[in-house]
Amino acid sequence: MARPRRSKPSRMPKTHDSRAHERPRNADVVPVEIDDPLALEPGEKIVALRSVRNDPLGRLHAHKQLDDAQYRAGRAFQNDWERAERGPQAIDPSREHVDGARGREPVTEGQRQAVLRLNRAERELGADGAAITHDVLVHGLTMELVGQKRGLVSQRWNDYFARRFKECLDRLAVVYGFSTDRVGRQHNHAARSVQRTDR
Repeated sequence: MARPRRSKPSRMPKTHDSRAHERPRNADVVPVEIDDPLALEPGEKIVALRSVRNDPLGRLHAHKQLDDAQYRAGRAFQNDWERAERGPQAIDPSREHVDGARGREPVTEGQRQAVLRLNRAERELGADGAAITHDVLVHGLTMELVGQKRGLVSQRWNDYFARRFKECLDRLAVVYGFSTDRVGRQHNHAARSVQRTDR
């Protein structure tokens, strides 16, 4: 008598792994969870690799040196800077007019609001804080390069600039509404209590 033939279990087709297995030698990437662009259900997430090689803010956040409010405030500042910078370009009257050349672009309401937020942020940060924030968030300088730019090269100065940059991000988080002013009030209260005990 012939043995009944067993049916093979149906196997699911193998899904294609789209992750890069080989990275460039000087790649600096971190895994991040993002919305799945091919998701069938809203809210599905996938893990992707984000390059933080030229992104000091992303690197600090990936290494848990910044909290979410500080990170989001830094990104909001960068977005406002890009939006404001994309505004109307100055026209050079000394250049010869060419047919088909771009005319003046009007300032949009979004650009105007971005400039107003940037002005408020720079007032809150002060001259020194605005310069450090601009160096890191706009020019992408690391703390070592911020110190070198000012002629201050040592680990102590790097630590100072890192601490000062975090204070600036705390202030930006308040300006952009990602945090309350509770941290600043606690710091001022602690400073006042130290002054009272010194008397």
